[in-house]
Amino acid sequence: MTQDSSPAAPILINAAFDAGNIEVLAVDGARATLAIRRDNQSEFAQWFHFRVSGVAGRELDLAITGLNTSAYPDGWPGYSACVSEDRQEWTRAASDFDRGRDGGTLHIRHRPEGDQVWFAYFAPYSLERHNDLVSEAAASPGVAHRVLGLTLDGRSIDCLTLGTGARQVWLYARQHPGETMAEWWMEGALEMLTDPADPHGRALRQACTFHIVPNCNPDGSARGHLRTNAVGVNLNREWHEPSTERSPEVLAIRNAMDETGVDFAIDVHGDEAIPAVFLAGFEGIPGLTPEQLAGYQRYRAILDRRTPDFQVRRGYPESRPGQGNLAMSTNQVAERFGAVAMTLEMPFKDNADLPDPVHGWSAERSKLLARDCLAALWEWLQTGPA
Repeated sequence: MTQDSSPAAPILINAAFDAGNIEVLAVDGARATLAIRRDNQSEFAQWFHFRVSGVAGRELDLAITGLNTSAYPDGWPGYSACVSEDRQEWTRAASDFDRGRDGGTLHIRHRPEGDQVWFAYFAPYSLERHNDLVSEAAASPGVAHRVLGLTLDGRSIDCLTLGTGARQVWLYARQHPGETMAEWWMEGALEMLTDPADPHGRALRQACTFHIVPNCNPDGSARGHLRTNAVGVNLNREWHEPSTERSPEVLAIRNAMDETGVDFAIDVHGDEAIPAVFLAGFEGIPGLTPEQLAGYQRYRAILDRRTPDFQVRRGYPESRPGQGNLAMSTNQVAERFGAVAMTLEMPFKDNADLPDPVHGWSAERSKLLARDCLAALWEWLQTGPA
């Protein structure tokens, strides 16, 4: 039995899959009124991911409502939904946001060529792809895999270790699971570091030992959450006192860091509202040293010079001296280890300085940015204090 895709037949919308999230409020032919399901035991809501079937040749008219009370309502103006028919290439669908309609509505219009089409807040990164990424990297020469611990839903917290150098470098992503660009960045980083022909990868493996956690929050990823784990906890507010009951993911990662020490760290994220790539540092930590701050500022300047996809004009305000929140990973890691640590933010919208009207900010650009970040790390190692 096949679904009727005649002009009068109602479209079928489904999100019962890995990272799926949508609530169907009403369907009328090719029109639908939708809402985003909140993270479990949490008020956070922003991530959506769903499939629409029975759509061949039809002009879809989708309204995602109630967005004025979403986690980041300023993320909707200027945003266009991601769309794909093959789940390989994700482009942007025509979208506009109306604060005055049904509590804030993202209106999406799209005419697919085939019988089904997928929409998402950003190009999804499935747990299956995560498992493929970890397995392929772990099979590469010189790469070791270990499970740092288990999540509340019983999923593994995967860590890949490679390199023989004295510098201890930690790269970790998706504390906030809906920020899928972060794991696309990780894919680009691992491809570079495991490529025996890549000169930066080879040099960095000699200079550093890398500890890479591609997905810190697999429970939230599978559940279709924006920002929290299985019990509604924002992991990036747990780094001062993580617990087995609330945040075993952070506890496992921080314990592993205690074993190795940390010299340099990047916590990879995405930002809903700011249309730019930027870094956030640790200026407000109590134990800040001039050398530590200079190291961060020097890395930021190198990255700014290396890639036009990075900039230093837009970003978060710096914390006042001594006021840094040690429950956040970048501040905790910088304070705890004296490390040069940073939060890398990529946009859900696009890079306003270098826009791509077809794809917006994309999985591909996230992967390329990872290569620039690692090349900048190599230059940073060469030009800094011995």
